Amino acid sequence: MRVMGGQSSAGAPARLLPWTGAGGKPCYLVGSGTGYVARRADEVEEIQLDMADELLGHAEGLLSGADATAPQLHFLASRLSESLEQVQRIAESRGTRLEAALAGARPHLNSDTSP
Repeated sequence: MRVMGGQSSAGAPARLLPWTGAGGKPCYLVGSGTGYVARRADEVEEIQLDMADELLGHAEGLLSGADATAPQLHFLASRLSESLEQVQRIAESRGTRLEAALAGARPHLNSDTSP
């Protein structure tokens, strides 16, 4: 499911944060994206991406052998699912911000070529 944020009063899209609120609902940041919460979100995203990379390495090691037990595989699948959810949230957040940045740049780029 794709989650879309609203727009701030400045016209910038609300940033989907890498954590959820009560009941698993998405959290958004409205503003310039340069304050404390934005920096903290950047840090959390970096940690989540690093953890996903480490988890993939662990999965490769576990799956390369034939002696993995069912509980080990279940645990691995659960952690991979959680990690994929986090990475998907990061991708959605960054994609929305990139689309907004590109949309904001297009009129500026085309103003030189207009008759």
